[in-house]
Amino acid sequence: MDVLPTIWFFAIGVLWIGYLILEGFDLGVGMHLLFTARGDTERRVMLNTIGPVWDGNEVWLLTAGAATFAAFPYWYASLFSTLYVPLTLALIGLIFRAVAIEYRGKGVSEQWTRFWDRAIGWGSVIVAFCVGALLALTTTGLPIDSNGDRVGGPFVWVNGYAILGGLAVVGFCLVHAGAFLALKTDGEVRQRTGRFATRWAPVALLPIVAWVLIVQWQGGKGWTWLLIAAAVVSVVWAWLNSRRGREGRAFAGFAIFLALGALTLFASVYPVVLPSTVSHANDLTVHTASSGSYTLGVMSVVTAFGLPLVLLYQGWTYWVFRRRISTHHIPAAHPIVPAVRR
Repeated sequence: MDVLPTIWFFAIGVLWIGYLILEGFDLGVGMHLLFTARGDTERRVMLNTIGPVWDGNEVWLLTAGAATFAAFPYWYASLFSTLYVPLTLALIGLIFRAVAIEYRGKGVSEQWTRFWDRAIGWGSVIVAFCVGALLALTTTGLPIDSNGDRVGGPFVWVNGYAILGGLAVVGFCLVHAGAFLALKTDGEVRQRTGRFATRWAPVALLPIVAWVLIVQWQGGKGWTWLLIAAAVVSVVWAWLNSRRGREGRAFAGFAIFLALGALTLFASVYPVVLPSTVSHANDLTVHTASSGSYTLGVMSVVTAFGLPLVLLYQGWTYWVFRRRISTHHIPAAHPIVPAVRR
């Protein structure tokens, strides 16, 4: 039996894990503009922590989608046609958020900056919730028939699993970003976001725990319980380090918790890539939904050369911008001088 479909299934899982970890704190920082920041200067501090990396983090989402399209076209077709409503909302959120980050500094009035701050914050919430709903429904099932077509109306995907997945990703982003901001800032922002991560982690991470346990009970393997146990150990370790002010260890612990939880989800549903809630006979598997061996082979060769370069470049970017930022690094806002005078 060809092993390339299995390899690419878990490769796509790794891409999603990378996206959730990197874009997780990225989106969470946007949310903290709404809930944690005090004043314009603190918001600028938070934005500067992700300024050099936020657009690079989104590449992981694009790569995960493109890899799904190339490696599993039937999975891609059924998933994207059934969930086009949340995907469209996520796309709008990504666009609005990106425009807001660029436009925020183009004006100095309070109304201008507050509008774009809200755009960044609520855009981040929408993206995180829709991505979480999409991934949750990928692991719990969608109403698809034997042709992979949606059964029901455009909002048939709205159910408890979608809401649970959305809350899971939003909660993780908030906690993960709290640990990230405590690691990357100094002064009041560092203390406040560190306290946020410590105080709210036991509550905000409950949805993702419930999601993983539901999928595990529905179709998990015996050995995936070991992954869950390791995830529990990592999140407790992260929380204890957050309480002690060891921000680097706390951030790493939350990232490991997410990685192990997501790996449990992918391993539990394997070999099914998209369960059908209509009939298990309609389930899409790694073999029935995949491209041919030649396509997967070419993709593997290209990835073997391209992925290390991407990882090296992105790692170098994080290393260069590793220093902490505080309010005294932020210059006073100044009027924008037009390039062309009339």
